[in-house]
Amino acid sequence: MPRLGGERDFRLLWGGQSVSEVGSQVTSLAFPLVAVEVLRASAFEVGILTACSTAAFLLVGLPAGAWVDRLRRRRVMMAADAGRMIAVGSIPVAYALGGLTLVQLYVTALAAGILTVFFDVAYQSYLPGLVGPDRLVEGNAKLAGSAQVAQVAGPSVAGGLVQALGGPAAVAVDAASFFVSSLSLALIAAPETAPDPPARAGLRAQVGEGLRFVLGHPTLRAIAGCTGTSNLFSSMVAAVEVVFLVRVVHVRAGIIGLLFAAGGIGGVMGALTASALARRFGGVRATMAGMALTAGGLVIPLTGPGAGAVLFAVGSFFLGLGAVIYNINQVSFRQRLCPPALLGRMNATMRFLVWGEMPIGAVIGGSLAGGIGLRNTLWVGVAGQLLAVLWLLASPMRRMRDFPEA
Repeated sequence: MPRLGGERDFRLLWGGQSVSEVGSQVTSLAFPLVAVEVLRASAFEVGILTACSTAAFLLVGLPAGAWVDRLRRRRVMMAADAGRMIAVGSIPVAYALGGLTLVQLYVTALAAGILTVFFDVAYQSYLPGLVGPDRLVEGNAKLAGSAQVAQVAGPSVAGGLVQALGGPAAVAVDAASFFVSSLSLALIAAPETAPDPPARAGLRAQVGEGLRFVLGHPTLRAIAGCTGTSNLFSSMVAAVEVVFLVRVVHVRAGIIGLLFAAGGIGGVMGALTASALARRFGGVRATMAGMALTAGGLVIPLTGPGAGAVLFAVGSFFLGLGAVIYNINQVSFRQRLCPPALLGRMNATMRFLVWGEMPIGAVIGGSLAGGIGLRNTLWVGVAGQLLAVLWLLASPMRRMRDFPEA
């Protein structure tokens, strides 16, 4: 079977998404740095900003799947890219005019998050039709690999841009990347099959069908519980880690970018090895091993000034390595298992269940930081992530080598 890298339409999807991922990584670091260094935000206010970026999965996560299943998915992705370009592009404009506020950062993060929900649900539902079920692991590995390369380049670029030009100028890179992504999607030649006409059942019934499919399958249920638990505690870490590095470890923006890039390096290695691990040991075992590797994040709270900052990079490396191995294998399984007409609702349901905890975790992280301190909050977050593997060990997956087929 020919490799996906040689197919024009997949290369367009892959290339556009890679550029967009670089831009998004720039913003993921630039936004909290703008809040901390330009607007002098507190740890709690940065936690609220982090929550706004993921709150959309609670607000529109479930109905987004039903809507996406009624529409051509490529068009949904193009519209979402255009909307995110406008929303994120408002930040450097407002700063140039002297009117940037923390409230605008909150609103922009929330608006971009809502559009990201629709893009991600459509994206994961569009890929199986573009590459076919037999090449899903390869396709997901390539896309995840480029996302992790972006995670290496993005924070490094963001740190340098913030240090040289200021945070708002760095955000403009993300706005431009959404334009590139939308253009690449428009150039894909393969026709997309029109969705079936909507069933007579209302939106609530269609959403319920997606919920029943996920929660009624023991393996999907375990994956949802595992990923959701991990995301809850990792969001606590994400809410305070930039504030911790700036105010406790006293690291400059350029070095912060390099420390975050270590997670991308681990992710690249995970993308390069995920398929081989699945073939050698089985998809289920590779998934469980990936989650176990994230235990390396326990060294992050030990980060200190000077050479001690390397511990943050080491912990980020193992978190990136394990998370990508885990995600490539479990996402590919979900895409193979689900009927095409239900893909949007299945993906939306999973996103709701596993990303809906993220704004809650971010608020908890910001609140804890004010009470027990930034370093202790990091300890709670990285230790809590270890609980996620209990979902897998308590499920039928502990006795399986490979995932069941559709």
